[in-house]
Amino acid sequence: MADLVPTQPERFFADRFNVTPGLMERLLGSALRGKVDDADIYLEYRVNEELVLEEGTVKRASRHVSQGAGVRAQAGTRTGYAHTDDISLRNLEEAARQARAITDRVDAAGVVALPATGRPHDLYRLAEPPIVTDLSRKVALLRRVDETARAADPRVQQVIASLASEEVVTLIATAAGWTVGDIRPLVRLNVTVIVEEAGKREIGTHGGGGRVPFDFLLEEERWKHFATEAARQAALKLQALDAPAGTMTVVLGPGWPGILLHEAVGHGLEGDFNRKGVSAFAGRMGQKVASELVTVVDDGTIPNRRGSLNVDDEGTPTGRTILIEKGVLHGYMQDRLNARLMGMAPTGNGRRESYAHPPMPRMTNTFMLAGADDPDEIIRSVKHGLYAVAFGGGQVDITSGKFVFSASEAYLIEDGRITAPVKGATLIGNGPDALTRVTRVGADLQLDEGVGTCGKDGQSVPVGVGLPTIRVDGITVGGTSL
Repeated sequence: MADLVPTQPERFFADRFNVTPGLMERLLGSALRGKVDDADIYLEYRVNEELVLEEGTVKRASRHVSQGAGVRAQAGTRTGYAHTDDISLRNLEEAARQARAITDRVDAAGVVALPATGRPHDLYRLAEPPIVTDLSRKVALLRRVDETARAADPRVQQVIASLASEEVVTLIATAAGWTVGDIRPLVRLNVTVIVEEAGKREIGTHGGGGRVPFDFLLEEERWKHFATEAARQAALKLQALDAPAGTMTVVLGPGWPGILLHEAVGHGLEGDFNRKGVSAFAGRMGQKVASELVTVVDDGTIPNRRGSLNVDDEGTPTGRTILIEKGVLHGYMQDRLNARLMGMAPTGNGRRESYAHPPMPRMTNTFMLAGADDPDEIIRSVKHGLYAVAFGGGQVDITSGKFVFSASEAYLIEDGRITAPVKGATLIGNGPDALTRVTRVGADLQLDEGVGTCGKDGQSVPVGVGLPTIRVDGITVGGTSL
């Protein structure tokens, strides 16, 4: 088979999976030959490690190794997918036969997919991947995190610090005759702090990471920031007032509040929902769907970011996709299947949780571009409103765009000043409608610190979000203040 240049030496992948181009061609050229539009094989080797320190003691230390293969055949809108954790030739051939069986009754003539355009990136090749860093260094860091969080406030009662490391080796071959491989590192440090005062307990969490080496957490004492920030958030809630309720102006802070953009708008811009006509954005290409101040992109090419990939899980190089440009719907995030069915180009957004799952259109790093406003001036422009800095859980209906999100850190804005912290605030609205209510966009775009995980149809993948400070008028706020 012809090769699309892999992101790492090809010999490494051949040794890891004990496969050759000839074997791939045998599977895709014979077992899957027939009336199919596309076919591919996805091979994966994964190592996960997790350390959890609680009450100053390592409560959990785990390391898991897995490998397997998924074989996919597509005809029209029908997809056959089979997977196995035994990548012997016999099992791969059986998986290929099962995948094809689902498409056998489709009468359309087969059309071979074209190779992806462009070349893979090299966004996160590391001298020492975090998965191989000495265990003693990792445990020592967790102990320092624990000590620092406890020293941050005398009311701290409990600290839970966790460090998760991962390395995933992938190899993808398609019926079009090209193969591509990738080696994906990932690390995340997370800190949870519980404080107590006068019988009242509150919790704060913070963390970060990315496709970076372990030493990234030590640079500029990032780990210390995570520990003290978790303690600060928990302590802040002890003095927070009950949030007011009603329709008001909401200012979203930069960075992590982009999770609201991800959930309330991002999923509605994925190709499968739009092809099926179940998204609030379906059939609106080229139409105005947001304020002219709003430009939203999905970019999987930012070096070392948690949501970035050299190639997606179909072997397509990731890219920078403009979704909304100055308020006008410009594009969707596409995998190969939905791109083909919609007559569009794949955008490098075909993602899967593991070899046991078929790929689907998913976000990578999704964010709104910066505007021209001074963030402080945005606050001063609000007479009465809410300043939301961080969000916890939420729910979104893709078809209607309706959302409900809980703010984990928020403050009152009174006469153009940020005043008292509040708790129990929820934002209620409609994603597409909320975008039309954006009246100010700050010049302070920030991406999150590397903690995002996105769920869709039972699959979870790492993602990134981002946002500048923005003002949104007329948002319904649910609160607990009488």
